[in-house]
Amino acid sequence: MVAIKPEWHSSLVLQKHEFLWIKDYLYKETGIALNDNKQALISGRLEKRLRHYGFSSYSEYFHLLGKPQFEHETLMAIDLLTTNETYFFREPQHFDFLTTHFLRTHPPSQPLRFWSAASSSGEEAYTLALTVSQFSKFSQWEIIGTDISTRMLEKARQGLYTMSAADKIPSPLLKQYCLKGRDEYEGFFLINSTLRRRVKFMYANLNDELPKLGLFNVIFLRNVMIYFDMPTKQRLIDRIQHHLRPGGYFIISHSESLNGINSKLQMVSPSIYQKHEPPVVS
Repeated sequence: MVAIKPEWHSSLVLQKHEFLWIKDYLYKETGIALNDNKQALISGRLEKRLRHYGFSSYSEYFHLLGKPQFEHETLMAIDLLTTNETYFFREPQHFDFLTTHFLRTHPPSQPLRFWSAASSSGEEAYTLALTVSQFSKFSQWEIIGTDISTRMLEKARQGLYTMSAADKIPSPLLKQYCLKGRDEYEGFFLINSTLRRRVKFMYANLNDELPKLGLFNVIFLRNVMIYFDMPTKQRLIDRIQHHLRPGGYFIISHSESLNGINSKLQMVSPSIYQKHEPPVVS
């Protein structure tokens, strides 16, 4: 058991050696390579956890991570350090591409599967669902959202967001698929059950062995690789591209590229790649 100390030390400072330790730990666990200017971010995001235990140094808290009986705390620390900004219809050119190119030409008889590989609190996955929902010709489709943050996954499953998050959702889709909250949910909206049934969220550490996800027509992996070094990026692409169907699309953010990475993915436009399998020689 951890002894809970009665006092909180307000002068806590994340020391350089402590920052180097958590930087190395996070890299080993998630593949994220923190810049040296992230020391204040680490300190700020973990301060409440030290307050919870009454610890007087970050080293005391770091001693818990990865230890038996503290699996939940370890997940919470990783949650706090890996949660990133997301919102509905972020980088809208990608959804325009799906609408004008992929979805218009995809045969309606063939099932559709999409993977939001770093889904965070669910906005990207539900944006995909809103995009596909505009094509009534498709009856067999599903979206899988995965993330390393169990806290964000729980929020995504709820599908409940503040009204300010609806700013970029087109008005017709907002009216058709989103329910405005009342009483205790005033100021919130809920993704309706028709759409939520199409989206499944599950835990996955992209830096580790992936669950059995099957094959996808489209994979979104946006604003993730900016945190990885080149060897980690290569391993990640090696792992993920096996889940993409031949001819399927792999979409990253406009601030990322696959330059220097060996893969079966060929760029069709900036940030959008297509999987090409080499011909089988008999």
